[in-house]
Amino acid sequence: MYKFNYLRPTDTVTAINTYGTAGDGQYLAGGQTLIPVLKQRLAMPSELIDLAGVAELKGISVDAATITIGATTTHAEVAANAEVRHLIPGLANLAGGIGDPQVRNRGTIGGSVANSDPAGDYPAAVLGLGATIHTDRRNIASDDFFTDLFETALEDGELITSITFPLVKSTAYAKFNNPASRFAIVGVFICKTPDGVRVAVTGAGPCVFRAKAIENTLSTRFLPKALDEVTVSSDGLNADMHASAAFRANLIGVLARRAVAKLI
Repeated sequence: MYKFNYLRPTDTVTAINTYGTAGDGQYLAGGQTLIPVLKQRLAMPSELIDLAGVAELKGISVDAATITIGATTTHAEVAANAEVRHLIPGLANLAGGIGDPQVRNRGTIGGSVANSDPAGDYPAAVLGLGATIHTDRRNIASDDFFTDLFETALEDGELITSITFPLVKSTAYAKFNNPASRFAIVGVFICKTPDGVRVAVTGAGPCVFRAKAIENTLSTRFLPKALDEVTVSSDGLNADMHASAAFRANLIGVLARRAVAKLI
């Protein structure tokens, strides 16, 4: 690691002001990506602003139509929350399958979403459910948030404070994971609503994306075999040592069928 100043504010205003006065500051949430990056000297912040002490960024609240999850709420807390498990079971199941217990007890939903890792799980739930990302400056619809590989609509210094999910019980997530890291080689999140079906795919492309052809088919006929008629193109999909683009394209269809089967 390079030398940096470590700061631990206890409220959001102080955290934001600290970032604003830092030479080259960096927010730290769960640190599941940032700490390894620092260890490898791939980043050199002048100040590391730890958000763990900011109580207002934690917690889960429910109203008549939504669940709002604070940005520094851990994966384990989401997975174990009784209201999330009852009201959006697909989200709880997804959170419970992230990494291992150590990762789930340190990693945060806000950090995962802000990182926009192409193999991350949470982006699939955020996009699949049509969630809203709240920051210290504005509200961002999930359809506008994820833009590219490790890139989002967040501006420099913009801080995610919470994420709001609509209450939809018909949700399911199916993942083909890397057996070592448990990152998604491909993951498919399906959300069935009165207005149609949303399908978000992670692990297959530079960032999470919606599978519109699968959405259109399932909105008409919500059955696994209906997807036999859908061909997923491998154009633009990831190809690496773990899976080819063609393999990932096939997995999208396979996992979509599995997710649908959970809901019928």
